[in-house]
Amino acid sequence: QVQVVESGGGLVQPGGSLTLSCVVSGRIFSTSAMAWYRQTPGKQRELVAGITNGGTTNYADFVQGRFTISRDNAKDTAYLQMNNLKVEDTAVYYCNVTPTFSPNEYWGLGTQVTVSS
Repeated sequence: QVQVVESGGGLVQPGGSLTLSCVVSGRIFSTSAMAWYRQTPGKQRELVAGITNGGTTNYADFVQGRFTISRDNAKDTAYLQMNNLKVEDTAVYYCNVTPTFSPNEYWGLGTQVTVSS
């Protein structure tokens, strides 16, 4: 049984920082690509950042230089360090798990990030 649990969201002022965490159970983490997506009401879910099981990263243009994705295979956890947050970063952030050796993908329930003064 695979479970994906995000945490770390909250309310932060513009220019502030937050770190999101995504813990994955089910013994699939080390062989999975991980990604963070975000969604606001009325919009499609969009990719924020991804990291392969080998550690290669990719970022959406709108977070380049501000967000950093990382992973700790020993803790089955992926992270999203978010710096210099902007009001437009306000969204529900979702963790996505894509195993290398399975056609399935898994999602967490999301964590709310609100950037407001």
